[in-house]
Amino acid sequence: MVTNSDFNFTKNEIVTLELPFSEHIEELRQRTFHIFWVILILSCLAFFEVKFLVKILELPVDNVKFFQLSPGEYFVSTVKIAFYAGLLFGSPFAIGQLILFLLPGLTKKETKIILPLLLSSLCLFGLGLVFSYYALIPAALNFFLNYSEEVIEPFWSFDQYFEFVLVLFYSTGLAFQIPILQILLGLLNIISAKQMLAAWRYVILISTIIGAVLTPSTDPLTQLLLSGAILLLYFSGVGILFLIKN
Repeated sequence: MVTNSDFNFTKNEIVTLELPFSEHIEELRQRTFHIFWVILILSCLAFFEVKFLVKILELPVDNVKFFQLSPGEYFVSTVKIAFYAGLLFGSPFAIGQLILFLLPGLTKKETKIILPLLLSSLCLFGLGLVFSYYALIPAALNFFLNYSEEVIEPFWSFDQYFEFVLVLFYSTGLAFQIPILQILLGLLNIISAKQMLAAWRYVILISTIIGAVLTPSTDPLTQLLLSGAILLLYFSGVGILFLIKN
């Protein structure tokens, strides 16, 4: 027979079970709020030093004069540069907030896997930006300059140049996440390292297609550089998965 006291205990127990979930939602809201303000503050700081950032973006190309097609084009471009700079420099803080949010609910085994993956993902994204800035972007721009040399004077729209650089930055940064994806698939037993290695012919074909799709330029050198980087990352991911599983 169920008494009122039993009913009250069950009701209190339900409230107790629901309370942690509401606390998690509140914590997530607060951490999201903190991330938003950090990115906003960093974006504002970047806007005050945007000329320095513009000069950095112009470094990979020489003997080119930039212009703006409309009175407010350069201003809009600088706002976008400041926002993406704030997003980039705020990403370590965002990753840290994500780790602090996930950490209490993880087991020791899950912590040993997820935390290194998150940190490695951040490092690989940064490595992708460096590779793009020092290898892909100069190769693509020099190809276009040499192709039109002695025929067309290089006057480029700064906004279109920035969009070109931005696409290369983020496409390369995302492509550098391939080892992380491979490790996740391997740890979830969706596909093994041996199966990944056995599909090397298809990987070469797919990396070539990805290199052609992700690079905004049509020059073969840039596509080959990105395709080669994807292949290197893929086989590195296979090797790391072999070490983890064995």
